[in-house]
Amino acid sequence: MEYLESGFVARGVSRLMLERGYSPLVEFTLPTGRRLDVAAVSDSGEIVAVEIKVSLADLRADEKWVEYLEFCDRFYFAVPENFPQEALPAEHGLIVADRFGAAIIRDSDRSRVAGARRKALLIRFARVAAERLARAADPFAP
Repeated sequence: MEYLESGFVARGVSRLMLERGYSPLVEFTLPTGRRLDVAAVSDSGEIVAVEIKVSLADLRADEKWVEYLEFCDRFYFAVPENFPQEALPAEHGLIVADRFGAAIIRDSDRSRVAGARRKALLIRFARVAAERLARAADPFAP
């Protein structure tokens, strides 16, 4: 059930990012091998990272999200409406989402990804997006 709810939250977050002018990718793998639940890029190259949590157990068991901070300009937690928001770190952004959409409850502070890292991330992002599009058009491609 958590997997299904996580997918609904990812869909709502993706819709929100599109509404705000960002291009989102669900499950974007960073150079470290860690996978962001949602990564989004603006037309100016700003990188947003979103970590989805659907239960307190999920939040308490996961300490890897702090590793994402150096790979984004803005970081948000995204949760379903019934999630106890007071359990989340207050210093990061907060999005509440369902399968129909999402709202930013608390904006994220902005930091700056280093120039060389940004370039590498944007190239990775573009390649992943292009490959996903090609595989969707031809699921039997090599």
